[in-house]
Amino acid sequence: MALVKAGVVVLDCAEPEKLAEFYRELLEGERTHTSANLVEVRGADGVRLAFRRDVNATPPSWPRPENSLQAHLDFLVEDLDEAERRVVGLGGRPIETRDAAGPYEERGYSDPAGHSFTLRLLPPTAPKQG
Repeated sequence: MALVKAGVVVLDCAEPEKLAEFYRELLEGERTHTSANLVEVRGADGVRLAFRRDVNATPPSWPRPENSLQAHLDFLVEDLDEAERRVVGLGGRPIETRDAAGPYEERGYSDPAGHSFTLRLLPPTAPKQG
């Protein structure tokens, strides 16, 4: 029997209720736990994130090198443009701009508290040959 039953990624922030709502909406999930200093959400696909109150939290500076040590989240999507509209509509912002000349496999964003994450295009699945 496994000793560890589940893992949860925890992000520190000044307002865990607001940040949890951003990710709950983005992941089309639900709140699973709320206390005075911690809010946890589970996305529709089962990913678990929690947000811990830290009144002294400062946003990471990524991609600038100062104060940039942090966790980084990746979310797999089928349509980058649609996912970007959703992120921006929920209060996130693009942080990696690229040449607009063609499609790209991933795009960088920050959530309303400044944590960075990437939307990455699901790799196409082709039928096996032979």
